[in-house]
Amino acid sequence: MPARDHDHEHGHSHDHAGKSCSGHDHGAEAPRAVALGEGGRQQARLHIQAMDCPTEAKLIEKALGGMAGVAALEFNFIERVLLVRHDLPNLEGVKQAIAKVGMKAVELNDASALVEQPKASRRGNWLLALSGLAAAGSEGVAWLSGADQGWGSAALALASILLGGMPTLKKGWIALSTRTLNIHFLMSVAVIGAMLIGQWPEAAMVLFLFAIAERLEAMSLARAGEAVKALMSLAPETAWVQSGGEWVERPAADVAPGSRVRVRPGERVPLDGRIEQGHSAFNEAPITGESLPVDKSPGEAVFAGSINGSGVVEVLTTAGANGSVLARIIETVRNAQASKAPTQRFIDRFAEVYTPVVLAAALLFAVATPMLGWLSWNEAVYNALVMLVIACPCALVIATPVTVVSALASAAKHGLLIKGGAPLEMAARIDAVCFDKTGTLTEGEPQVTGVVTLAEADQDQLLRWAAALDAHSTHPLAKAVLAAANARGLSWPEAEQVSEQAGRGVSGLADGRKLALGSSRLAREQGALSDALQAELSRLELAGQGALVLLEGERALGVIAVADRIRPEAPAALRQLAKLGVATVMLSGDNQQVAQAVAAQTGIVEAHGGLLPEDKLERIVRLQASGKMVAMVGDGVNDAPALARADLGIAMGAAGSDSALETAGVALMDDKLAKLADLLSHARRTSRVLKANIAVALLTKLVFFVLAMLGMASLWMAVFADVGTSLVVIANGLRLARGVRKAE
Repeated sequence: MPARDHDHEHGHSHDHAGKSCSGHDHGAEAPRAVALGEGGRQQARLHIQAMDCPTEAKLIEKALGGMAGVAALEFNFIERVLLVRHDLPNLEGVKQAIAKVGMKAVELNDASALVEQPKASRRGNWLLALSGLAAAGSEGVAWLSGADQGWGSAALALASILLGGMPTLKKGWIALSTRTLNIHFLMSVAVIGAMLIGQWPEAAMVLFLFAIAERLEAMSLARAGEAVKALMSLAPETAWVQSGGEWVERPAADVAPGSRVRVRPGERVPLDGRIEQGHSAFNEAPITGESLPVDKSPGEAVFAGSINGSGVVEVLTTAGANGSVLARIIETVRNAQASKAPTQRFIDRFAEVYTPVVLAAALLFAVATPMLGWLSWNEAVYNALVMLVIACPCALVIATPVTVVSALASAAKHGLLIKGGAPLEMAARIDAVCFDKTGTLTEGEPQVTGVVTLAEADQDQLLRWAAALDAHSTHPLAKAVLAAANARGLSWPEAEQVSEQAGRGVSGLADGRKLALGSSRLAREQGALSDALQAELSRLELAGQGALVLLEGERALGVIAVADRIRPEAPAALRQLAKLGVATVMLSGDNQQVAQAVAAQTGIVEAHGGLLPEDKLERIVRLQASGKMVAMVGDGVNDAPALARADLGIAMGAAGSDSALETAGVALMDDKLAKLADLLSHARRTSRVLKANIAVALLTKLVFFVLAMLGMASLWMAVFADVGTSLVVIANGLRLARGVRKAE
């Protein structure tokens, strides 16, 4: 017998605060938040083209850290955007402070604006090309003459440095002046050190290769940003709006809720709304990930970004451009980057220690080995300079954010809204999934299959009273009762003093009678479980149907039988989970017999019925105590405690529910159960890519550190290896942006 659960409280909290990263980390990170002081009633977005890694973020943080009125900073390296929370009259002081550390900030007025990344200038490309030719010439002259310190080789090397290496040396000077240990400082020391010991060709080649590395990394990171841009471009920029009896084209951002817009065949819907006139089929892939057309009629909701099929429709908008479901998806993907994955937090902490330790080791090596007579001073200093280049954790730091951002964006396009790196990594570890029954394993649209009277009232009277109690409820069973009453053409009185009890039912006054409608648990608690009622309940249980009991005090007036249909795809979806080695458990408010009947039809391994919301939570705790990593799948409303307590909360059908988008760590934008296996499979694939990237980065560092100590690695080799490793991990991470592979 279905437990009436009307609990709408949300107990799930979110922690999106990012952790500060070290200034010497070179590479891209997800956005991170830095709290600097109190206040912050205003916020502004600044585009800083030069800001694409924590190196620049640390400089900006130092520049703005002591500025009065600046409360917090949030860095988005993928889009090169700085969010400033402040209490300032204007941002001129902020822009000037950023300019002092060598960067230009441009204010963005639209919070959702697409930021176009400028292409490298033709002059910059020519200078870099000439720098490379000069560096190669220096190496060639040195090789032909057999001397690295010849005037010809040194002159070409100096020309190469002046043509293409000055930006790096300038950044190194800024780092020194602000006492910031970063990659530009390390590279500058390595280059100047190489020149001082006469290794001019290598000094030039190191600077040239590093400039190429930064150019290639910027291009690769721009590709990671394209995944978010692709989502943002799904909604059209303009809409045809009815104004003064005419249709006029206006920017979608200027269209207010309540406006009437027209969508012609083949066009994308500009704003969320409800169809006022016309019929058509819509491709809702931008929202749900499913491209099969969905037929829509007047009164039904349509979403911004979905594609209209063959009919002209007029839509009454229900939200502005920044309030659409698509806009919330994009904002969630953006904000999700600020919620760092556990792996990324570990790597950040590791990098904070790694670089100073390697720097200290290099200095010790440069001093100790000559004093012990193992190497000459020139050899020791040169090998130590190679270690300095190795001290840059570029590939290591860049491995996690690029992989995570690519995975989040591709998942969003598939209708899987993942709230950040932490839930993504957790999804890869899930080995048990708990399901609510109603609306999850079943279609969530139960129907009244019969009405049984146990007292003087007839069937219509029972339905009238039940409808009166359920008139203002949104529970699926309440909708079934109201639909049955409407189908019989019944009207019902306005109930008074209506109150709901989670997991039990609803009570109130109707026609002067104090009535209650709910589960067998409610009947038992009120002492109304007579032999006749028990017999009827048993009959319905054997038939796999649920029951609502209408009570007046301790007397049962009758029973309303209800049944819900199993989702057609449920058995196949659960078989996919089984192939992934995931245990499945059903936690239902229905009685045990109904729960077992549904479990048998769907292939659920373990079923528990007759559970209140707190009982579901207890079952999850038991599973966790047994060593399981547990995901809870529900509707995001009535399962809030269980969703919050599970290791991973997954809300279904989130496209039509604001609360579902906020409740769980993952939201399935439609109600397709098959996407659960896709989610876990995608998360596991992401985990494999992430581990491979970190392993490659660490192994490369270890190998070259040993080679440097043995005198078998040169400066340009170290830079080339660092560049190559960074590009490999970026390319490997970007593979996830191609899409979500469907679970077999």
